[in-house]
Amino acid sequence: MTPDERRSLLRRAFDAGVAAAHPAVCLPAHLPAPPKGRVIVLAAGKGGGACAEIAEKFYRETYGLGPDRLVGIAVTRHGHARPTEWIKVVEAGHPVPDAAGLQGAADTIALAEQAGPDDLVLALITGGGSANWVAPVDGLDLAVKQATTKALLRSGAPIDAINSVRKHLSRIKGGRLARAAHPAPVFALAISDVPRDDPSVIASGPTVPDPTTLEDARAALARFNVEPHPDVAAALSNPANESPKADDPAFANTSFLVVSRPADALAAAIRTLEEAGVEVRVVGADIEGEAREVAAEHAAIARGLSGLTKPVALISGGELTVTIKGRNGRGGPNQEYALSLVNELGGVANWAALAGDTDGADGGGGSPEDPAGAVVDPATLERATAKGLDPAHFLAENDSTGFFEATGDGLYTGPTCTNVNDLRIVLVDIPD
Repeated sequence: MTPDERRSLLRRAFDAGVAAAHPAVCLPAHLPAPPKGRVIVLAAGKGGGACAEIAEKFYRETYGLGPDRLVGIAVTRHGHARPTEWIKVVEAGHPVPDAAGLQGAADTIALAEQAGPDDLVLALITGGGSANWVAPVDGLDLAVKQATTKALLRSGAPIDAINSVRKHLSRIKGGRLARAAHPAPVFALAISDVPRDDPSVIASGPTVPDPTTLEDARAALARFNVEPHPDVAAALSNPANESPKADDPAFANTSFLVVSRPADALAAAIRTLEEAGVEVRVVGADIEGEAREVAAEHAAIARGLSGLTKPVALISGGELTVTIKGRNGRGGPNQEYALSLVNELGGVANWAALAGDTDGADGGGGSPEDPAGAVVDPATLERATAKGLDPAHFLAENDSTGFFEATGDGLYTGPTCTNVNDLRIVLVDIPD
């Protein structure tokens, strides 16, 4: 393959993975029949707007429901809204929550509390819902919640640790949305963006029992050296903020189903690669860890491939992290992974790699124009060298976005309206 053909194949594989996880593909088959009363749609996350759009269309066209029996609100990331007629769609901050998310969460809780025994609360949950649904516990204001979120994101903490804190500082996460709706039935359909598809971690588990405790939340802050604000420390020491557990009556009439998971996106990408004659080796479907360290491991595998009779793709999923040490760097784990590959594979020929977040945004400031990741190959280093750019320097500054803006290797997809975690492919071609 030529360099352009390698890049094109990587992009096709990534796009196939994203398409397989879109709500239009995975949601309709699982939407339940309407109850005697209303269908109350409560959606959140980067796919929340698309889920609301699909659900509204389904109930209108399949069952003829009107606005008297179909109501709801979806809170999604800025730039991810979709057109709906009866279900309200709110754009809010991610990864740092904002005032729009605060109001959207308040309206969501209020609507859940209005549900009656003849209604069905249909929770459509996608990754990003933890930031979009922000409802701080008493004594905690939005500014403190924002600062805590930023500190956790910079710390390199994995998503389950971050969410253990979020759940104990919230009036909607960690099963509390189910408590608000009780005793109305709650049916949650989720698109998973977390390793191992743990329902209590997806969007911080708003409708399921929370296995973590206040003590776990305090331990997470200590483990990742996040000094809590006094109000946070007080909240995490208040027994009233303990999340509901499995024996709570709130879960007596709830159900939960994952309708799409990272493994589905991985499978779709694998099919695309294999149809192009590539041998695929899965190096991990639920990988966690520091982005640069995982990239170094994958680069070592790539360098060790020899005697190839056909191209080989090393493919992986999961959610990597970045411990931010640079002062003004920009980027996320996929871009840092790709930048580390460039640094590790200098001098190696006939390779290309793509690392991208399936939601279309990798780090960044919450803009729809943020990069999804990067696509790199030996020419990336050649362009960097020609411009006097040292990949190691940009790694030290955690400025992967700055590096790829200069080399032109950023991956830009725009909002995909779904989220099934990261997808990374390292393609090693037959030597010329």
